[in-house]
Amino acid sequence: MNGAFERTRGFGVLLRDLAHGSADLLRHEARLARLEFTEIAGDVGRGTALVTLGGVLLLLGALAFVSGLVLLAGDQWIPRDRYWLPALVVMAITGTIAVWFLRRGLSRLSPQQLTPDQTVETLKEDKEWLKRQLTSGATSS
Repeated sequence: MNGAFERTRGFGVLLRDLAHGSADLLRHEARLARLEFTEIAGDVGRGTALVTLGGVLLLLGALAFVSGLVLLAGDQWIPRDRYWLPALVVMAITGTIAVWFLRRGLSRLSPQQLTPDQTVETLKEDKEWLKRQLTSGATSS
């Protein structure tokens, strides 16, 4: 009878240790997830700022294009001056910069950038660790 009591007590200690270990593990996983989501939120903020800046520059390019068209029409009344050409050059430059900002911002907002890779990986490792703990506890009794 005393041997059965020791085996039961050993199993209880094992379960308690497993519960404490699992609770610590979950706290660490929650902290990692919180840190990773904070990093992702920062990337979303920077990506949004880049997309916004690209949109503003695209708007400026469109305004320059309109100015170029207006000046082109005005050139009909000013035969020797070519006011529309600088406006078109500005439009091309701001359009190029705007496309660069937009692509860069959209790449930061892509689903691959928003995945908490480290958290997913450690959760898989924790699952394997918990399986090993449960199987080793079952065979040690």
